[in-house]
Amino acid sequence: MDKESEQNKEMPEDPVEETMGEEKIQDKAEEAVEEPTDEPKKEPEVQAEEKTDEKVKEPKVEEKIPADESEEAEGKSEKTPVESKPAKPKGKKEDKKKEEEHDDDFRYIVRIANTDINGEKKLIHGLTSIKGVGHHMGVLVANETGINRNVKFGDLTDAQIEKIQKTLDSILDIAPGWMLNHRKDYETGEDLHLIGPEIDMKLRDEVNIMKKIRSYCGIRHERKLPVRGQRTRANNRKGLALGVSKKRP
Repeated sequence: MDKESEQNKEMPEDPVEETMGEEKIQDKAEEAVEEPTDEPKKEPEVQAEEKTDEKVKEPKVEEKIPADESEEAEGKSEKTPVESKPAKPKGKKEDKKKEEEHDDDFRYIVRIANTDINGEKKLIHGLTSIKGVGHHMGVLVANETGINRNVKFGDLTDAQIEKIQKTLDSILDIAPGWMLNHRKDYETGEDLHLIGPEIDMKLRDEVNIMKKIRSYCGIRHERKLPVRGQRTRANNRKGLALGVSKKRP
């Protein structure tokens, strides 16, 4: 046994076997290196192809969407004004019809104290259209006559209109002194309450009296200047239009 082992040691190894073994090792190493490199190379190609397909398809979808949206927007713009406009006048027409629907005995104009009053107005609001009758006086007249305040003037009867006229004529006996509009008359010295055209007539007579006695108020009325102490440097300037003159040194 010792001789055989010595002979084997002395015998050199075959060079052919060594080269074949090295070639096999190299082939295996190359296969191991090539296998991982081949797989990732194929994936990006597939991904690139998918991306190119998406890029090609996307612009077609974008071109179709705005066209549809524009058509829908145009359709809405055309429909909305047609639907909204006729709806408003219908309500107004219905309201007008309701207002116009009255009884045959309804009076559209009522004359009291030489004044035409609209029949659509309610009692107190209609009385204020008479010159010399305000809100407080209208409430006083309505309470004195006992007529409902919410009744329209056109629905009043002849008896109710006559009652209102009588209360206005006898207003001095009903109204307190602070509610009268012409206290301490120049001629009589009494407290009066003027209604309708009486106010303008009384005012004209009193202005003429002040002009005759040459009072300060009468002179200011004659010159058509403010009577109650208003300034006339900026406002109520009469005469020729003059430019602004600079002050001389």
